[in-house]
Amino acid sequence: MAHIRNRIRNATFFITMFTSAAAPAQTAGVTLGDPSGATRVGAVQSTGSRSDDSWSDENQVVASFPHYVPQQKVSGIIRISGHGSAKIAWMRQLIVLWEHDFQQFQPRVKLEYDMYGTSSAIPALFTGVADIAILGEEIDPAAVRTFERVKHYPPLGIDIFTGSVDIRNIDYAQMFFVSKDNPLAHLSLVELDGIFGEEHRRGPTNIRTWGQLGLAGEWADKPITLYGWRIDDSFGIFLQQYLLEGSHHWNCALHEFSHIYRPDGTIYDHGQQILDALAKDRYGIAVSNIRYAGPEVKPLAIGVLPSGPFYPVTKQTLIDRTYPLARVIPVVVDRPPGMPIDPKVKEFLRYLLSREGQQVVVRDGRYLPLSAVAAQKEMRKLD
Repeated sequence: MAHIRNRIRNATFFITMFTSAAAPAQTAGVTLGDPSGATRVGAVQSTGSRSDDSWSDENQVVASFPHYVPQQKVSGIIRISGHGSAKIAWMRQLIVLWEHDFQQFQPRVKLEYDMYGTSSAIPALFTGVADIAILGEEIDPAAVRTFERVKHYPPLGIDIFTGSVDIRNIDYAQMFFVSKDNPLAHLSLVELDGIFGEEHRRGPTNIRTWGQLGLAGEWADKPITLYGWRIDDSFGIFLQQYLLEGSHHWNCALHEFSHIYRPDGTIYDHGQQILDALAKDRYGIAVSNIRYAGPEVKPLAIGVLPSGPFYPVTKQTLIDRTYPLARVIPVVVDRPPGMPIDPKVKEFLRYLLSREGQQVVVRDGRYLPLSAVAAQKEMRKLD
């Protein structure tokens, strides 16, 4: 096993060297929505469902999935690399449960897993160490570019479950907060891009004062102060890709926070620092998570366009992806163009996207399942 570990470590170094020289991906800017701000202060759009407290049984979601029915009997070892470490189980905890259940259907398949972290997962694919990479967050575009440099075609990504609402280290939802005194109830991705970015790829202009968002009186001429993650943190990279549409140009006024490690071994989380700072700033806006929120701040519902609809973070809006910045966890495989997926790998992926595979996610209790609609979409990628 030592030679495998060395290959993974070397591959991780290799991806770092390649991505440092790669040009950033560009996404064409789109002008969207109504810049007038007439709809910005008001009620949140209903999702048309019950409240999250009464809806919250994820088993109801999974019950709508079809059962796993093997297309063929397979055998062999499936090698998995990805999210984990020598000290903390992370994804390994789920893999153990999946293996036990999958072997009820495919008893001649064994899973072999070396979980050294998300950064080692895709390199393990293009060096031939792994058959499946399971990541701890969305696929990094830089990792995709490195895979393509080596293999001359892109890897295949398949979403397998949804990030949590508020569980630390379990891909919790990125949420936006303002002071409890702020009249705003919601914002759109167009406006947030204009606030946090410099290139406003989603809309017509940058937004630097509360008046530009339709607020009047004392708020009209007040500058918006920003609080958030370090832009080179994985949370910042997510926003760069999914909020700023790939732009690397952030608003220079952003106050960035990273974890503070105390002498007693505890951590002052960056998310807590962000909302502690916002609580003292009437005219601020912050990205963090509800787990860190106190009474001095409030979360905003988010929509894609300024005209709405807008959605708060709930289990339901994350699973059905009506919340625009829902997090998903993918697996990645090496599938050459025009070639089928290895039969044993395909059967395992079909299992993960079935009722049985998603029930394991629910029993584990950390992540959320996919919706049945999303799972069917991902299933079609396997053909």
